[in-house]
Amino acid sequence: MSLFDDIKDKKQKISLIGLGYVGMPIAVAFAKKVHVVGFDISREKVELYKNGIDPTKEVGDAVIQNTSVEFSSDETSLKNAKFHIVAVPTPVKGDRTPDLTPLKSASTTLGRNLTKGSIVVFESTVYPGVTEDICVPILERESGLKCGPDFKVGYSPERINPGDKVHTLENIIKVVAGQDEEVLDIIAKVYELVVDAGVFKAASIKVAEAAKVIENSQRDINIAFMNELSIIFNKLEIDTKSVLEAASTKWNFLNFSPGLVGGHCIGVDPYYLTYKAEQMGYHSQIILSGRKINDNMGKYVAENIVKKMIKANKQINGAKVAVFGITFKENCPDVRNTKVVDVINELQEYGIEVKIVDPVADEEDLIAMYDIKLSKSEEVKDMDAVVFAVTHEEFKSIALEDVKHMFKESEELVLADLKGVFDREQAKKSGFNYWGL
Repeated sequence: MSLFDDIKDKKQKISLIGLGYVGMPIAVAFAKKVHVVGFDISREKVELYKNGIDPTKEVGDAVIQNTSVEFSSDETSLKNAKFHIVAVPTPVKGDRTPDLTPLKSASTTLGRNLTKGSIVVFESTVYPGVTEDICVPILERESGLKCGPDFKVGYSPERINPGDKVHTLENIIKVVAGQDEEVLDIIAKVYELVVDAGVFKAASIKVAEAAKVIENSQRDINIAFMNELSIIFNKLEIDTKSVLEAASTKWNFLNFSPGLVGGHCIGVDPYYLTYKAEQMGYHSQIILSGRKINDNMGKYVAENIVKKMIKANKQINGAKVAVFGITFKENCPDVRNTKVVDVINELQEYGIEVKIVDPVADEEDLIAMYDIKLSKSEEVKDMDAVVFAVTHEEFKSIALEDVKHMFKESEELVLADLKGVFDREQAKKSGFNYWGL
C-alpha cells in the first residue's frame, strides 16, 4: 500500500499550511475526497473558519459551514498528517528583494511536527532553488530527519486566481514536480483527486518553480506594454480602449489592457526572478523595465487627475476626490500591495482630501496596512473629481447620472475611469470631463 492509497482510503490525512486565498480553497476541495487538517498561525482566522465565515470570500460562508476540514491553529495537529501542502505568501521587502520569512517560518513549524514517511509539497511562488536549497535544510534541521530516506519533497505552483469563479483549482491544469519519480507519481495521483483538468509532470522541482515565476512575469511585461501605449495614446489624444478593440480583431493579438498592477503575484513575482538572475551575474533588461513602468503608474494616474482638475479651474489644495475601489483587483477583498494606494497617497501629497468607497475590501486589513478608513457611497457629495479605480461588480450598476450627483453643483465634472467602467463618448456627451487609461 502506498501513501496515496492510504490517503484515498482515509487512513492518512493531508494538511494544508496557510489558509489564505490560495490555501483555503485547496483544503476545501481536498476535504470533499479525503481527511484534511487546515492549519494557520492566525487564531483569529481559524476561529472565523470554525464559525463558518470565509474572510477571503473565495468559496463563501455556506461552503465553509459544510466542509469537513479540521481547522486548527495548533501546530501539533500537523503530526496527524503525512502529506503536507505549504501555501503561504511570498512577498517582497521594501527594497524589492524576496521576503522568504513566511515560507521559512512555515518550514520551521512543519519541521517540528514532521513524521517519518511524510511528503511535503510547496505551492508558494519562489525563484528556482528555494524548495531544495532553503526549505529542505530547515525541515531537516527541525525534524532531525533526512530528506530522501525519511521524507520527500515536491513542488506544485498555485494557479488559483483570487476572485475568479471560472478558473478554479478543479479546472486549471496542475503542474507537479518531485525530487524523484516515486514521489512525483504519488503527488500527481493526490492532486488528480481534485483537479479535473489533470496534471502536468514537470521535469524537476526547479523547472516547476521557474514555470510559475515566469507565468506572472510574462503577464506583468504585457500589461507594462499596454500601460506604455496608454501613456503614448493619451499624449496623442487617442482612446486606448478603441485602439485595443481595433487591434484585437487580429487572431493572434494578445488581449491585455492597461491598469494598476498590484497584488501579491503579478506585482511581486518578477522581482523573485530578477533577484536570482542578479545572484547569477545577469541584470534583467525587459523584466525590470516592465516593473518600472507598472510601479510608476499610480503616480502617473494621480498627476493626470490633478492636471484635469487644474484645467477645470479647481482649487487643488483642499479639493475633494472620491475613489471607488481600493482592492488590487475586482471582486476580491485582498488589499495587499494594491497600487490604488499609490494614487491616493499621491493625491494627498497635493493636499487633496480623498474619500474611498469599496464594498468588497477587507476593512481590517486596510486599517492595519495603510491606516485607511472607508466611506459609504452615500457620503460621496460635493466632490471636485471622482475616480473609478477597480471594476467591482457592485460598481457596474452605477449610472453616469448617479455620478453627477456626487459633484458640487455647477462645477465641471472631472471623471477618471481607469478600467473603462463607463463609455468614454457617452460620458463626454453627459457633460463629464473624462480621462481614462
